[in-house]
Amino acid sequence: MLNAVVIAVILMVVLCLLRLNVVISLFISAIVGGLIAGMNVTEVVTVFTDNIVDGAEVALSYALLGGFAALISYSGITDYLVGKMIQGIHAEDSKQSRIKVKVVLVVALLILSILSQNLIPVHIAFIPIVIPPLISLFNELQMDRRQIALILGFGLCFPYVLMPYGFGQIFHQIIANGFDKADHAIEFNMIWKAMLIPSLGYIVGLVLGLIFYRKRRHYETKQPVETSNVVELKPYVIGVTIVAIIGTFVVQMLTESMIFGALAGVLIFFISGVYKWKNIDHQFVEGLQLMAYIGVVILTANGFAGVMNETGDIEHLVQSISQVTGDHKLLSIIVMYVVGLIVTLGIGSSFATIPVIAALFIPLGEALGLSTMALIALIGTASALGDSGSPASDSTLGPTAGLNVDGQHDHIRDTCIPNFVFFNIPLIIFGTIAAMVL
Repeated sequence: MLNAVVIAVILMVVLCLLRLNVVISLFISAIVGGLIAGMNVTEVVTVFTDNIVDGAEVALSYALLGGFAALISYSGITDYLVGKMIQGIHAEDSKQSRIKVKVVLVVALLILSILSQNLIPVHIAFIPIVIPPLISLFNELQMDRRQIALILGFGLCFPYVLMPYGFGQIFHQIIANGFDKADHAIEFNMIWKAMLIPSLGYIVGLVLGLIFYRKRRHYETKQPVETSNVVELKPYVIGVTIVAIIGTFVVQMLTESMIFGALAGVLIFFISGVYKWKNIDHQFVEGLQLMAYIGVVILTANGFAGVMNETGDIEHLVQSISQVTGDHKLLSIIVMYVVGLIVTLGIGSSFATIPVIAALFIPLGEALGLSTMALIALIGTASALGDSGSPASDSTLGPTAGLNVDGQHDHIRDTCIPNFVFFNIPLIIFGTIAAMVL
């Protein structure tokens, strides 16, 4: 029998590979999946529309954070640092100086992206602040942007999968809630221990990806940074920028809202008088536009996920697994990961798919005799697969938004496929090992 979820996800991926816009691909795939499942067009549209609302807060948060990020960039801090780096490269003009700068960039981007998930939970909001001004430096060093996409993808996913802090605390709590709903009691500190082995897949994948994309790749520098006369920064501008950043983090923590956090940072820039309102308004709108597209994709992905859940074919898919694999433990685990991959690629969010995966996989895993630790590893890994490689995931959309500011970085071929190959495949391998040995 044809499974609506499988067909819809495959169709969505194929359309994206054919360079059809992600939003349109999600729309078409949702309609096709719903029709195959026996829903009429009116039902599909109604379910799709109702579920869009679930992503509204996140979409608005990203748009405001994009505007805030643009104002920080307008301060000139990132352009100043990039200009200094390029000056240093030109001054030494040696292979050693280029290698040194590359290493500094890789380490700095890893640290920034990791901190964005745990210590300073702004998620992808740092990307439009940091990446666009660095594009000219990447071009100067002829760094393969697919390597940068992997670095960012690692930092956006690995920390929350393993560490229960920031977004990691939310991820682990959702897993715990899934077990509670299935009447399978677990201790919260069991989760990071169970995810230790699967998370090694990210480390292995990153190392392999850095090696694979180590060769130089030429990009056309469309807006070169002027390095002959790097403008010195004014202390007041630096001070206001630092206050705005701190204000954003403090308000976000106090209100538990990214919307009000970003709004606080934006207001500090406007009220400070560091720039004329008419000058920074244009920058703010450009930042909104940069991140608003990601918000639209997230809204569309929520509608798609709602239709897939409404079809009921996810449950049928899992039931088919149990019938095909029987009591074969290894085969059942591998097939469950494949199913988890299909579901999470379509929905594009590990956080949103945990409840679905947990409700389906816990009973099946218990029937196979899997331990509690093995079940945690299975569910945590299966849900994380969607963030690494899905065209609808903000963990792939974010890096693309930053790296494609000059139109030379393709979302599917340069972000999604590298992340899928170097993270999802090792995740499945290490996740299978964890489910077998724990």
